[in-house]
Amino acid sequence: MPATFPLITFDPDPGLAVLRTPNSVYALRVGADGSPRHVHWGAPLGVADPAPVPQPLSPAASSFEADAAADELAPQTGARFGPAGLQVRFADGTRGAQWRFAGHRVDDGELRLCLEDRHRPLRAELCYRVRSDTDVIERWTELTHTGTADDPAGPIAVDRLDSASWTAPPLADYRLSHLVGGWNSEFQLRRDRLPVAETVLTSRRGLTGHHASPWLALDDGTATEERGEVWSTALAWSGSWRVTVHRDPVGRTIWTGGFGHEGLTWTLRPGESLRTPVYAGLYTRHGFGAASRAWHHYVRRYVLPEPDRDRPVLYNSWEATGFEVHEAGQIRLAHLAARVGAELFVLDDGWFGTRRDDRSALGDWTPRSEAFPRGLRPLADEVHRLGMEFGLWVEPEMVNRDSELYRAHPDWVVHSPRLDATELRNQLVLNFARPEVEAWARETLGRLVRDHGVDWLKWDANRAFTEAGWAGHPDPDRLWIDHTRAVHRIMDRLRDAHPGLRIEACAGGGGRVDLGVLARTDQAWTSDNTDPVDRIGIQHGFSQLFPAQAMAAWVTDSPNTTTGRRTPLRFRFHVAMAGALGLGGDLTAWSDAELAEAAALVSEYKRIRPLVQRGHQHRVALDGPVSAVHYAAPDDSEHALLVWRPTTRFGHPPAPVKLPALDPGARYLDPDLDRVYDGAFLIHRGIDPRLPAGDHASSLIRLSRVGP
Repeated sequence: MPATFPLITFDPDPGLAVLRTPNSVYALRVGADGSPRHVHWGAPLGVADPAPVPQPLSPAASSFEADAAADELAPQTGARFGPAGLQVRFADGTRGAQWRFAGHRVDDGELRLCLEDRHRPLRAELCYRVRSDTDVIERWTELTHTGTADDPAGPIAVDRLDSASWTAPPLADYRLSHLVGGWNSEFQLRRDRLPVAETVLTSRRGLTGHHASPWLALDDGTATEERGEVWSTALAWSGSWRVTVHRDPVGRTIWTGGFGHEGLTWTLRPGESLRTPVYAGLYTRHGFGAASRAWHHYVRRYVLPEPDRDRPVLYNSWEATGFEVHEAGQIRLAHLAARVGAELFVLDDGWFGTRRDDRSALGDWTPRSEAFPRGLRPLADEVHRLGMEFGLWVEPEMVNRDSELYRAHPDWVVHSPRLDATELRNQLVLNFARPEVEAWARETLGRLVRDHGVDWLKWDANRAFTEAGWAGHPDPDRLWIDHTRAVHRIMDRLRDAHPGLRIEACAGGGGRVDLGVLARTDQAWTSDNTDPVDRIGIQHGFSQLFPAQAMAAWVTDSPNTTTGRRTPLRFRFHVAMAGALGLGGDLTAWSDAELAEAAALVSEYKRIRPLVQRGHQHRVALDGPVSAVHYAAPDDSEHALLVWRPTTRFGHPPAPVKLPALDPGARYLDPDLDRVYDGAFLIHRGIDPRLPAGDHASSLIRLSRVGP
């Protein structure tokens, strides 16, 4: 639907650019020095032209502090003393760019501001994209060496090239929301008062990372789920990254971010360009919940490759068998998986080469003959006959020293020849930045998919980069960019060559989950930790940015293999139903009663799957012993509420759960009780969560709108 407002306007006289989304305005002005400067990001201003908005100046301007507004991407030159998003060095030792504004282009919802260095053959384009149906603004930067081969300026060293810098307005205080964690404890949400300092969020690992995420949100310390101004950004990059948040002593807060980490340098030769990944941002007046729902809409509409396709209920064999896989055992598991209602069967690690443990065979992607003497096709055919799709675990970026691939191509690994290589999980990283390695991976994976009837790839990556080097390459740090881009390219080309193929992102759990990898995968493995109590917190953090349909969530055995905790099957299912449901336990050890209960719960999930995977998510119980998530159909016709209470206390019954997303003038039927509620009652008084007695209690409540 065409916008009813101009998405972008540019007035060349004051050099004012205004970008509009349905619920926000972003404005910038080209400064006297040629550098674009921030003016406004927030609520619509109530006037057709934001020109009357004064240029934001430093309240402490002096000979020690510049009085100019914050840069849209700060260079190193001038009286700038905060983090520089663009850091360049020229052959004569000069550092930094000095811009002159060279014009702009507007093409539908895209704005490009062209900047040329006053003295050197360097051009930057600051790029912005807005759309009429989302409040998300996409930003990126393109940097070009405009010289010729015989230019005396020579190559240009790029020490930092961020995608964008963002500026918050003056607030009474600032609070930073971000995600921290580790393996088995990803996506832990932290909300902390932002110190007057530079706060660095980063990954130096070659992956997005378990320990941090390139997402953040800022508010004044008073925002809640339903109320308050929130500014939020997310970087679409699956390798190393860095975001620096700078709160200065006089009240200005900016943050700048992009790919790579400190200590890296990339080289631009005449005619070469470097384009950054998208750094997206949004503003809302309606709290953290509204920010998350805006992100979810954007991810579904503009990131995920097939958002309208149901994520299947999968069964993965890893926890049942480990490395002890063979055809007969996998077929037995497949029959049990089909019995409980699984739609996809995934054969995990251990199926290839001489693989019997994690010390060998990574890189040798042919079926292990003693386990699968007839190859994988008979298993795939039986899985298909049972009405399920067939999936396969792969880890194409990694190699064991004890493998045919490494023995043939030891030079293919990421390494620095004069350093000892660190092995993690007994494996090394292949350098996908090398064209021949990228070509090998693309051909190998394509052959696997084609020859074995594969419908689904679980793409894993179980270690970080160490001693990263590229022997003999003139620009060795490019591997930090080019490896990630090759991974993205291979995924894209696999999907193009094999229509219908789906890919799950995984990196030892949630070590590579970001807007970049989700643009070519269907869902992400959230964490290797499947304990449902721990998963409540992990899934809460995941939902700050990503929608439920992208969140793989499994039901596994009790006691849990990670924590040893025992929990009821119902509780495990209800926690996993909050995302893309999967099963991962040893079904051969489940009783007939457990298998029957699992089949009934899978059936319940399929009934609410459209709400969970495509509805609007509301986190409605966040404090105290009870947590709950409410999924609402976009047209308000159907609703599902999942409620969890890990522990109970005597004399403390659970409070009713309020549902603020409902229509106060409508009426809603609870089909399990055959009871009709007024919307206003459920908004203000709430619904009884109907939790059974004891610890690890849970419930699923459905509501249907019946009038008016």
